[in-house]
Amino acid sequence: MTTAKKTTAGRQGFKTGEAVVYPAHGVGRITAIEEQEIAGYKLELFVVSFEKDKMVLRVPTAKANSVGMRKLAEPELVKKALDVLTGRARIKRTMWSRRAQEYEAKINSGDLLSVTEVVRDLYRSEAQPEQSYSERQLYEAALDRVLREISSVNKITETEALKLIEQSLAKSPRRAKGEAEAEGDAETDGDSDEIREEAA
Repeated sequence: MTTAKKTTAGRQGFKTGEAVVYPAHGVGRITAIEEQEIAGYKLELFVVSFEKDKMVLRVPTAKANSVGMRKLAEPELVKKALDVLTGRARIKRTMWSRRAQEYEAKINSGDLLSVTEVVRDLYRSEAQPEQSYSERQLYEAALDRVLREISSVNKITETEALKLIEQSLAKSPRRAKGEAEAEGDAETDGDSDEIREEAA
């Protein structure tokens, strides 16, 4: 009896077949819980499969929380995330390389609201200037994370989830053209940033 209790506590409430969020990879599914012997120690591992990325991770059950693995967001939080998308983009007037690092940290935090903020801040409507390659990549990575989680929580297809996201983004206030252009001037890519920093 005690071993059964101990294992459940060690598994931190996660179970086989459950969809979970792993910070660096987004939504995956626990396909099994297996034991492996490593250096003479028995280790219990969650086998987490990321179907879309064709990847499998093995996460020690005792470390699941400390690595940031979490259950899917509650429907309330999904609503909140969709509300975040209707807000005005908040873009700091710092160099693109620094902002890109912040965006990447938010994406890899595994926190739904933080990732949604990246989608909101990097979203461009048809009327706005083109995104740089690195902006586009970060936007798509964030969008993919939000999309997968919303589709898993709401039990809808990713196409339907994308529609929900796009509807929310369509409600967000547009930046004035001049503001967007000024932003464009500040958005230079890595190499020129370094030159500027040295010159300063």
